[in-house]
Parts: sequence; C-alpha cells; structure tokens
Amino acid sequence: MRNPWVKLGTFDCCRKSRVRGLIFLIGMMIFLLFFPHGEAMAGSGERDLIPLQPIIDRSAPGDIIHLASGRYSGPVTIDKNITIQGDPTVIVVNEKTTSTITIQSDGVKLSGFTIEHNANEQTAAIQVEGEKSEITDLHIQTQGYGMIIRNSIHATIQRNHITWVGSDSATSSQKGNGIDLYNSHDSYIEDNEITGMRDGIYLENSRKSTVQNNRLSHTRYGIHCMYIDGSSVMDNTGEHNMTGAMIMGVKNTVISGNSFRKQSTNVHSQGILLYDVHQSSVHNNVVEGNRVGMNIAESSGNEIRGNAVLRNFIGIQLVLAEANEFTRNRMVSNVIEASALDSPNNLLMENYWDSFQGLDLNQDGISEISYAINPFYEQLVSRNSAYQLFFQSPGMVFLSDLFTEGREQWTTDNSPRMSVDTGSDLNMSMERAACSNVVWILGLILLGMATFIIIYMGVLRK
Repeated sequence: MRNPWVKLGTFDCCRKSRVRGLIFLIGMMIFLLFFPHGEAMAGSGERDLIPLQPIIDRSAPGDIIHLASGRYSGPVTIDKNITIQGDPTVIVVNEKTTSTITIQSDGVKLSGFTIEHNANEQTAAIQVEGEKSEITDLHIQTQGYGMIIRNSIHATIQRNHITWVGSDSATSSQKGNGIDLYNSHDSYIEDNEITGMRDGIYLENSRKSTVQNNRLSHTRYGIHCMYIDGSSVMDNTGEHNMTGAMIMGVKNTVISGNSFRKQSTNVHSQGILLYDVHQSSVHNNVVEGNRVGMNIAESSGNEIRGNAVLRNFIGIQLVLAEANEFTRNRMVSNVIEASALDSPNNLLMENYWDSFQGLDLNQDGISEISYAINPFYEQLVSRNSAYQLFFQSPGMVFLSDLFTEGREQWTTDNSPRMSVDTGSDLNMSMERAACSNVVWILGLILLGMATFIIIYMGVLRK
C-alpha cells in the first residue's frame, strides 16, 4: 500500500517548483523590460538613424525633398537651393559640437520637422549663411542656439517653436539666443514661440527687419535690438522675461502694439527699455505688472504715444532723456506713476494720470491744472539707495510735497486728461483688477464670518 504522505509531499514539491519557476520568469521579464531592453533600444535607435547628408548630396538644385517619418542624423550642410519638408515625426538629431543644419546656399527652404540640437557649444540648430532662406513650422529643441543668421538678406522665419532643453540650472550666459541675427537685413520674423532661451530674438547691426506677433517667455530679454535702423517691432507678446523689449542704439524704428507683462523677477526688470534711441515711434503698447513699465534713457526725438502703462512699480522712468514727445498715454494703478532725472525739454500732452486730481472748468476733458513729475524721491535715492526703505512712508510723502526747488524745470504735462480712454487691453486689465478686488473682499467677508462663528460657538460652550 502506497503511503499517501509521499504523494502529498510530491505534490507540494511540484507546486513549490512551479511557484519558484513563475517567480523566476516574472523576475526575468522585469529585468529584460527595464535593463537590457532599454540598452538594446538605445543601441537600435543609434543604428536606426538615417544619414541625412547623403540624401541632400543626391538631390539636384531646385529639388523638393519630402522626408518620411523617422530619425535622421546630423550635422548636415546644404550648398544648393533645395527644399526639405517633413512633419513633427521627422526628427533630425545632432550630438556633435557643430550646428545641426548649416545653410550655405541661397533660396533654401526648411519646413515642418523637428530638430534635436544636443550640442551645448556656441552652435545652433540652424545656421544660415545664404540669402532668401525660408524657415517655417519647425520644432527646435536646443541646448545651444535656436537659429543663427549671419550676413544674410531677405530671411523669412515664421511659426517656429524654439525651446531650451538644456540644464534647468543654466544661467542666461550659458544659453544661446532663440533667433540671432547679425548684419542681416530685410528679415521677416513672425509668429514664432520662444521659451527659456537667453534672448528670445536678438538683432544686431541689421536694417529694415520686421519682428511681428512673436511670443516670448522665460528669457533674459524677450526682444533685444542693438544698432538697427528702419525696422519694426510690432504686436509681440512677452511674459516672465527679465525685460520684455531691450531697444538700444536704434533709430527710425517703430515699436507698436506689443504687450509685455510680468517682467518683475529682477531688480533691473522692465517692460520696454529705450536706451540711446532716436527718431523712433513707440505707440499703442501695453506694459503691465512690471518693475518698471517704460524706461527711457539717453534717448531723444522719439514719439511716445497711446501706450497703456498699468500696475507697474514705476510707470515711466526718464533718465537723461530729452526732446521726446509723450501724448495720450495712460498711467493707471502704478505705485510710482513717473520719475524723471536730468531729462529736460520733453513735451507731455494729454496724458492720463490716475492719481492726479485736476480741474476742468470748461468741460473739455483737459485739466487747467498741470501735472508735474516731482523728482524728489528719484534724486534722494540716486544719492543714497538706502532711502528706498522709506518709499511711500508718511514722512517721505510729506517731504516730497514740500519739495518745490526748481519746479519750473520739472518734467510737466501742461494738459493732463481728466478721464481715460479704455481700449480693449486696458479694459481687460481693469477687469482683472476688479476681479482681484472682488476676491479679496469675499475673502475678508468669509474670514469675518468664520471669526464670528468661532467666537459665538465659544460663548455658547461657556
């Protein structure tokens, strides 16, 4: 007669063996999934990169190359007038310390695909050395520059997305610019979105360029212009930059319709800085929520008209600025509406100052009392910056009201407006401010009700 315990022991042994085998199999699957498989995929990915340069070399001038979905290896050089098209699933990768795509020929067109520029040297995803290039609808992820354009004319750069993908701890000096032009004229830069670069769009020594409807965020300077002439900067949007637009050494240029908000992270932050700017027009811009709304220094002969200067720490700051014309600007809810230091002969007319109490006897909407920018605080702080601690203190306000020395030399609006024209941007800003005030009021009401209930319940318990 067989021993039943032997059969049971054999069954238990088999079951344990199966369990161990199953555990081993699961362990191997996890190991293969997370370690060798990943390495194999990486190796396979490198092997699967399609060399792009031979495709370019086989093309003839005037050809249109349609790239199929896949990953292509750079760097490449284009020395003939060809067109390369793709979609975002076409990815050109570059790990070497050179620009990913270098354009040496005229009339080259690139559109639609993605570039991963992983070189952190002073190189770019695209470097343009030819003329009449068209670069549109690209997605650029870079650890260097986005685009570098040198000694070129008639470049068209539209609807590109340029993003910094390097280290989050990188300083602005360790990054490249999104779009960088030097000695390149008649360029057209429109509808690009640039995030996290050193400067979003940088133009130097370039004439007759148009920078329009671009979106710039988390950069040092959203738009940085140096030594340009006869150009226009229009309808751009900048937020969370150190400075929205840095305009330096410029003449005969239009800065119009731009919106620069929330440039306040740095002691030098400002919406628009004009430095050494002459014979230019700055009109219909919105600067809101910045440390300084508009900073105008060492500039002359400019027309500054119809700008909305809203909720900045300092609305307009003038330093060594003279013979500029300020008309129909709107200063609303700024902590300091304006300051002026050594800025003579500026003409101010029909601006609105929301803290000014004017007197309109003939009901024409213009005050018979002039508005003068008191320089007391600015002069005091320029001599000893520690006095900033007393800003808007009762004593500082009292002393400022007493200060009248040289009043005839103060920058003065002789015809300030009594009411403000509310354009769409100003309306939205006032609506946001009103909503914010409503939230604060509701919060205070709820806090009061909670306090009352707590006290009331405490009394009942006693």
